[in-house]
Amino acid sequence: MTPGSGLQAGLKNRHLSMIAIGGVIGAGLFVGSSSGIATAGPGILLSYALVGTLVVLVMRMLGEMSAANPASGSFSAHAERAIGPWAGFSIGWLYWFFWVVVLAVEATAGAKILEGWVPAVPQWGWALIVMSVLTATNLVSVGSYGEFEFWFAGIKVVAIGAFIVIGLLAVFGVLPGVHTDKASFGNLTNHGGFLPHGPGTILTGVLLVVFSFMGSEIATLAAGESEDPQRAVTKSTNSIIWRIGVFYLGSILVVVSLLPWNDPSIKKEGSYVAALDSLGIAHAGQIMNVIVLTSVLSCLNSGLYTASRMAFSLGRRGDAPKAFARTTARGVPMAAILASVVFGFVAVFFNYAYPDTVFLFLVNSSGAVALFVWLVICFSQLRMRKIIQRESPEKLVVRMWLYPYLTWITAAFIVGVLCYMLTDTEGESSGRTTVLLSVGVAAVVVVIALLKQKFGPARAESAPVADAAEKVTTG
Repeated sequence: MTPGSGLQAGLKNRHLSMIAIGGVIGAGLFVGSSSGIATAGPGILLSYALVGTLVVLVMRMLGEMSAANPASGSFSAHAERAIGPWAGFSIGWLYWFFWVVVLAVEATAGAKILEGWVPAVPQWGWALIVMSVLTATNLVSVGSYGEFEFWFAGIKVVAIGAFIVIGLLAVFGVLPGVHTDKASFGNLTNHGGFLPHGPGTILTGVLLVVFSFMGSEIATLAAGESEDPQRAVTKSTNSIIWRIGVFYLGSILVVVSLLPWNDPSIKKEGSYVAALDSLGIAHAGQIMNVIVLTSVLSCLNSGLYTASRMAFSLGRRGDAPKAFARTTARGVPMAAILASVVFGFVAVFFNYAYPDTVFLFLVNSSGAVALFVWLVICFSQLRMRKIIQRESPEKLVVRMWLYPYLTWITAAFIVGVLCYMLTDTEGESSGRTTVLLSVGVAAVVVVIALLKQKFGPARAESAPVADAAEKVTTG
């Protein structure tokens, strides 16, 4: 294998399976669900079900395109082919921007937990250590990234699985040695009803939980470095329904059944810690801290991987410095990884030096990127289906349901969520602020893309659907 010859197929099937499962379980599920429960009560289940359905539909569209044409740039490469070079450039750089900001958010969250355990090391020191270790992991090989993510995601999956089983046993009153005086399915309706603040809170809940689903598309990016990309994409796409059903809806159902939705401990301690504490399980807070830290490390690991592979794809297509497209003998895009982590470190610095100005702007201006990505996937799939049917119909091994009607309905729902966010005006990170700043940044990127397309050097023709956009070498 010679340096610069491309990515390697270093991810095994077990890596891809766990990346797909772990990708839908973000740290936001553990730390962000309490505000959703406080807002919508047990009705937050409907909010999670709505967003979960949206993600299933978007992933089905992405799965259709990625199974036909696995690429390290995933939806960015598909957008370039289906909509135009400006679309691939814009959504690729916005997605990269989103993940380097996430690196700073997650590194800080992990550092807070670690500082609580070892206060001798300052918070910024822990952030530096965590990011350095995971950077080294990503630089070694894609296999080492996959191995770390396999275990990180495995711990998350086992933890949530155990939480659901223990919680349901307690609700049914068959779990010995715990307090079950508050546990009952009656909690779903006994405290002001299933929707104590009215049906409007379902949509408010959607705004609170939608961003905890970001990451479900990582499996399609990683599939390009697996031994059988088409099989990996097909499998992860087909399994996302039960993954969201079990891990999101199942665990939240357990939380709002174990104790009343308006119990003060949910907001004070966090929903999962409060639920375990209500059963009298010793050291529940520390147990959850370990699980949340694992989720944070998993998100950091995948965030760095995802940002670097998007930068690699942009470099490969001439939309980023050519150095980003070069790989080491192990098939690692070193320059793309280092560039991504440098911006991550800069964002961490802003988080400590200017948390209420520069960093707040970074978080708000990248906040709606998830919805932009999903919207671009919808429009790409509308065009790409026709291209695939014309050029390589045998590659349509995954098909979007009820095409094109369900695709248009999904796109309309995403636009509806963005419009509803404009009505949220409370706080510095309000929905309106997030949408307006994100749209502003997106507009700047699109203008740059259009200028590059018009005045930049001529591009080579996009690869036909029959060929992978990025060649992956088995090593």
